Amino acid sequence: MFRSQDKSLPSLPEAHRSIPVSTSSHWLRRFFSFAGPGYLVSVGYMDPGNWGTDLAGGAKYNYALLWVILASNLMAILLQTLCVRLGLVTGQDLAQACRDSYKRPAAIALWFLCEIAIVACDLAEVIGSAVALNLLFHIPLVLGVLITGLDVLILLALMKFGFRKIEAIIVTLVSTIAFCFALQIFKAHPDWGGVARGLVTPVLPDKEALFIALGILGATVMPHNLYLHSSIVQTRAHDRDTKKGMKIAVTNATADTVIALGLAFFVNASILIVAAAAFHATGRTEVQDLREAHELLTPILGGASATAFAVALLASGQSSTITGTLAGQIVMEGFLNLKVAPWLRRLVTRGLAIIPAIILIVVRGGKDTVGLLILSQVVLSMQLSFAIFPLMMFTSDRRRMGDYANPLWLKLLGYLVCFLIAGLNLKLLWDTIGPFWTSTCMGVVVLFALYVKFIYREKPRSSVS
Repeated sequence: MFRSQDKSLPSLPEAHRSIPVSTSSHWLRRFFSFAGPGYLVSVGYMDPGNWGTDLAGGAKYNYALLWVILASNLMAILLQTLCVRLGLVTGQDLAQACRDSYKRPAAIALWFLCEIAIVACDLAEVIGSAVALNLLFHIPLVLGVLITGLDVLILLALMKFGFRKIEAIIVTLVSTIAFCFALQIFKAHPDWGGVARGLVTPVLPDKEALFIALGILGATVMPHNLYLHSSIVQTRAHDRDTKKGMKIAVTNATADTVIALGLAFFVNASILIVAAAAFHATGRTEVQDLREAHELLTPILGGASATAFAVALLASGQSSTITGTLAGQIVMEGFLNLKVAPWLRRLVTRGLAIIPAIILIVVRGGKDTVGLLILSQVVLSMQLSFAIFPLMMFTSDRRRMGDYANPLWLKLLGYLVCFLIAGLNLKLLWDTIGPFWTSTCMGVVVLFALYVKFIYREKPRSSVS
């Protein structure tokens, strides 16, 4: 069922270097042989959690928060390209790098926080998929939540066909989502002048806008995606022994990331634009439920647009399920040095999401699904700092990264992003739970850091099983 993992085993061993890359002199063939991991990562940037934050932002604040989506996406591109470099250059994913670099209590704490993020993401996928099944087939929400627990069987079946097949399915699902929202944009006839102003004018009208903006940030820059990406780029059997081979791998994997996350930006911006054009413009500023959004789209944009909304939501939830499962496996293997049976890992993760989802749906009578999704994404945002600071430290270490270590300008930019995210999260905590509990939380973090740094003495690496 599970076993201690041999230190020599690479990240995601069943898929490691399993995909050959083209040695053709034509750049396009080489690019397509590296293309794929970026789209698996992009799924996390357009999962049902994004729908809640983008719908709420567009309905309440029109196009004013589009700049938050753009800024979040640029941050995501920066951080994910650093993950590409870490994985390709060192041959380690972010979780393995943390395990080998930090003392054991710190590594376990980081693992625990990442598991919270994965459960929060899974909660959004469960709710989103259940709502989509309700909209398309009139299945009750609670039953829909239980049905989502069966998707573990789908993933296990897909893994038998090879990693490239999983990538092809994800690209198909992502393309379906993009097509559905392109149709809705066409029917919504948004104010393109307002769209342009929203993209370039950074404003936060009130405290609730900050809450939604942090939700957008948490839904866009997802912590477990950083661990996932640094692992799945290693599925390519590229030349690691020459500078030219490494440069080709880094360049093409980076291009794959930028293009895929550009598509994710289109989807996220489209959700907010459709919400602004369809709901805010008609005075429906308090959209609190995904089903309500679907029902309102029918008279405003037509039945085809409403159906496209439901289909895209289902595609989003199911594609996120696949990547969430892979991220869970990578995180547990990397941090704890354990190999867990995929079916057990998936059932545990999905069970941890299904139980609170059913409780929340029953307590709220199936309403305010948007509010539940926003809450899950704010939880994700709170975990970000614990992933991005280690990422910056590792990729700035010349002993680890060699010629691919972050130059000074990238260090400054990267740490600026890290401190900006951490500062916004502290502001959210301050406004949500008050100064006393915020100070208490910060004190606990500082004391733990001091414990790990000065008190705890870790066993030598060779003696850790």
